[in-house]
Amino acid sequence: MEAGLYLVGTPIGNLGDMTARGIETLKAASLIIAEDTRTTRNLLNRFEIKTHCISCHKFNEAQRCDEIIARIRNGEAVAMVTDSGMPCISDPGARVVEACRTAGVLITSAPGPTAVTTALALSGFGGHGFLFAGFLPRKSGARHKILERCAALPVPVIFYESPYRLLKLLEEIEAVMGADRKIFAARELTKKFEELLSGTAAEIRAKFGTRAVKGECVVIVDSAG
Repeated sequence: MEAGLYLVGTPIGNLGDMTARGIETLKAASLIIAEDTRTTRNLLNRFEIKTHCISCHKFNEAQRCDEIIARIRNGEAVAMVTDSGMPCISDPGARVVEACRTAGVLITSAPGPTAVTTALALSGFGGHGFLFAGFLPRKSGARHKILERCAALPVPVIFYESPYRLLKLLEEIEAVMGADRKIFAARELTKKFEELLSGTAAEIRAKFGTRAVKGECVVIVDSAG
């Protein structure tokens, strides 16, 4: 395999969604850099991939860049994965990609699943574009400013949210974007306990009731028009 950086998409839940090309790339690579080697080890074991794996996450990504570029210039193919989905999509990887592009080395991908487009397809809101806003800031003021800017957009807006702040996000959407806005919420996509909910913010909150929310969530607010 040609020396370079290979961004490899991994399943967002169900390991059966791993692509054949992704498996081949990970097997042929000289090195795998992973967001969390413990999580990636489960994937590697499932498909009998023996390639050496080291960590590359938000706390050490900047320091890894020189090492990765040196390896590629030495003729190695380096595969990058995150815990789930595509690298660089609300996950580590952007610094490595930027550094490799600046260094002039090969960058390519073996694409795979991503929660953004999976949720959008399931929502029924797609077809005319969308805005992906990722994870909102934790501070309330900053969150509200982003929601206000998104309120009048003519395309759906997609957010990622942790289970601990999902109900809070729904309250904020109702307060800032309107109580009648159509919303789609997806939890545990492709997993055994996948849950897909649609309705207004209040209706979705009521469906959760008092039970604990588990698993990372995707929330899509339909367009204003």
